[in-house]
Amino acid sequence: MDHDPSGLNQSLYTPGNHNSLSRHLSKAVPFENVKRQIGYCGIWCGSCAAGNGAIEKLAKGFEELVRKYELENWVPKNFDFKEFAKGLSSIQAMSVCPGCRKGGGLPNCRIKVCASSKKMVDCSRCGQLMECRNFIFMEKDHPKIKEELMKVNKGDRKALIAKWTNELRTKWPHCILFLH
Repeated sequence: MDHDPSGLNQSLYTPGNHNSLSRHLSKAVPFENVKRQIGYCGIWCGSCAAGNGAIEKLAKGFEELVRKYELENWVPKNFDFKEFAKGLSSIQAMSVCPGCRKGGGLPNCRIKVCASSKKMVDCSRCGQLMECRNFIFMEKDHPKIKEELMKVNKGDRKALIAKWTNELRTKWPHCILFLH
């Protein structure tokens, strides 16, 4: 089997094989599913609260806190507490994103579609990266995304992920609740 620099086990996801993927994800801790994955765009999936399970965990914790303090009795009369509680339950029921390299993410993401069609591990290896217009929507929130992506191409992926994990532990602990 060829070395997969993305750290993915490609046998877990093949188009049309959603049952295998679902069974795998239902048994594992969300962070474990994404901790070694760097998306086509260069964003580390372990840092994503939608993929690492942080949103689900935070919603559950908030729901428990709301119940413990009987928030329903404290809210203003015009506040629809039942809809609020329904929203918290809905957030907890959402599937965690397995990352775009495992079939998750937006299905029409222009970055994913382009990189997949070129059979690239990620966009860091593309000779047209700096002028690529597929990143426009991401550059609003991540103005240096292309420069950071070039670091992925030049660096040791395992070392980068270890560095990013340590940064999350210290700078953004709410985004990485599942580290062991």
